[in-house]
Amino acid sequence: MIHPPSSLNMKNSHRARVEKNLEDMMGNDWRVFRAQLVAQEAAERQHPNNGRSPHQRHQGQANSANTRSNTMGEHEEVASQPHDDKQARQEKFGNIFAAIFSNSNKDEDPNSNSLRMQKGAYPAQRSIFDGHNIGGATPDSMIPDSCEDPFVSEAEIPVLLKPKVLVDKHRWAHPLSHIEPGCVLIANEKLGGVFHQTVVLIIEHNEGAGSTGIVINRPLSGNLLKIASETKSNVDLSLKLAFNSAAVTYGGPVLQEEYSVLHGYGNVDGSKKVAPGVFVGGSEELMKEVRKRNLHASDVLFVKGHAAWVPNQLAREISKGVWYTASCSSDFLLRYAGAPVSDDDNEVDLWSDILTCMGNEYAEIAMKHSGKGDRRMMP
Repeated sequence: MIHPPSSLNMKNSHRARVEKNLEDMMGNDWRVFRAQLVAQEAAERQHPNNGRSPHQRHQGQANSANTRSNTMGEHEEVASQPHDDKQARQEKFGNIFAAIFSNSNKDEDPNSNSLRMQKGAYPAQRSIFDGHNIGGATPDSMIPDSCEDPFVSEAEIPVLLKPKVLVDKHRWAHPLSHIEPGCVLIANEKLGGVFHQTVVLIIEHNEGAGSTGIVINRPLSGNLLKIASETKSNVDLSLKLAFNSAAVTYGGPVLQEEYSVLHGYGNVDGSKKVAPGVFVGGSEELMKEVRKRNLHASDVLFVKGHAAWVPNQLAREISKGVWYTASCSSDFLLRYAGAPVSDDDNEVDLWSDILTCMGNEYAEIAMKHSGKGDRRMMP
């Protein structure tokens, strides 16, 4: 006998929201870590030696993280943002716990630092002049002197090291050499038609099945109640009334009568996680949260239609320069779905804003071709 699904087997919307908030607090967006690596590589290309001799560079490696951060030069002044100490501590310990849990099922390495400490092989206080590990690069050598945890393992070392270049979690973007769910396609400045200066969020990508995406920077005039009532749509009356003031964007030329929903509320029942903190779908559960006043209609973006590519079509378009492929912050992706906007943002031109944030030749393109903005008459 098949029993109907109970509430225990279904996603709890409140729990989904809590999980999303915890992920934000603990800094579990792996894309930010990748963005830091990209920014650091760019800084090293711009200042390979930072103007120092080999002896000075070796000396700098032994200095504190603060001294290292002061030698990054002009690029760091652009990429770095004020770092909140409390948030940094939360992220540090949250990532440490995550690393501990991820290694909980692994066999303990007999050479690990924690095991050596337990066996008492190395005294807690040892003089460097005893000669131990002098001239021999070991994983233990990378453990910062400020680390107070005597049981730290090799796997946890990366989360203890302070990055040389800090990335603003609200505002970052960099080019990608490949397509992945959660990345964006930024229209080449020469591309015309309905995709002129659009930003397309990739929802699904499979070399065998093709790709789907939604335009996220073409807000339409009017709210959901007005637009969905005046044109053919799959939005029922209850959704129209619950989200009557929600914004609507042109999502693409495919299936214009079908609407999807983009939000950052959480991975509720019926939704799909596209990127950390970014979700598509789950409108029925979101409607319940709106009625409970846990969610405001302005924090949801309804998407009218979508874009689609058959296998290899998108790769061919990218190879011909039709699209710039990039990864960017969740706040960029949710610009019209309730994400915060800062003074540094160009809140009326997402296309230009992301290109500017990518820097170098992309920033030049944005400066030369921006001005039309996101809100425009569709051709």
